Amino acid sequence: MNLRFLETFVWVARLKSFRLTAEKLFTTQASVSSRIAALEADLGVKLLLRDSRGVSLTPEGGKVLEYAERMLETAKAMKQSLDSDRAKVGRIRIGVMDTVIHTWMSALVAELTERYPQVEIELVADTALNLREQLQKGFLDVILQTDLLREQSIRSLDLARYPMGWVVAAGSHQHRDYASLAELGRERIITFSKNSRPHQEVLSLLQAAGAEAPRLNCVNSVAAITRLLRDGFGIGALPPALVDAELGRGELVLLEGLQPPPSLELVVAWQTGVALVDEVVGVCRQVLELYARDVGGQRIVLAS
Repeated sequence: MNLRFLETFVWVARLKSFRLTAEKLFTTQASVSSRIAALEADLGVKLLLRDSRGVSLTPEGGKVLEYAERMLETAKAMKQSLDSDRAKVGRIRIGVMDTVIHTWMSALVAELTERYPQVEIELVADTALNLREQLQKGFLDVILQTDLLREQSIRSLDLARYPMGWVVAAGSHQHRDYASLAELGRERIITFSKNSRPHQEVLSLLQAAGAEAPRLNCVNSVAAITRLLRDGFGIGALPPALVDAELGRGELVLLEGLQPPPSLELVVAWQTGVALVDEVVGVCRQVLELYARDVGGQRIVLAS
């Protein structure tokens, strides 16, 4: 029995809303629906009814709710009795690139504060280049960025990759068929900050395809990139995971039939010999695995 699915069911029953449950658990409504469907299939009964008035429990759902709440309380008590992490104190300085902030950062912070309530979590958002420099100088303990680091006092590990795509505003003049990347390269391209790994790879891809002078507009803010795309400013070269909501609402669309830019790599790097850091890296991997399971392989692919 999957405790994550039981927790989702309990929150839907309490909040009577798939949307509010998704917000509570830092996931999507589609993921909530998927978890409920999997739980119903596992138990072989219908647990919830959805109609214009909202969400209600079936008779079987009411019975399952009682057991589910007890099971979750038992699991929580067991974890608290065995887990001495809650008594740990200190500070962890985590640096993250914007892509992580806009995908699974909230879930990570929620998990860390639950496990280590006495530990101060200090977050720094910056470009991958600046994050690496701060880690090397000892100003950060853990960073989530794009490159493996090989230094004596630093360890790093591939976590995942975000597939990239060409994204445009629906109905904009850029929303059309392109015969080649060379033709696409004549449009204004919006991507990440200059000298970042994604920027260099997009530039190399377009130049190799024959685009003579690609117009790359470099922006170091995902929120700013998204706004520019929604306003029809150009074609975005970015992971669709960053604009999943806008794609779902039809405000933005993915251009089909063209080679996408290389995937955006996600690497965790950390200082060795710092208290709690190895455990925090483990939590990062666990939270990322849950996020990847929720959004699927079209949005993120875990490292093997």
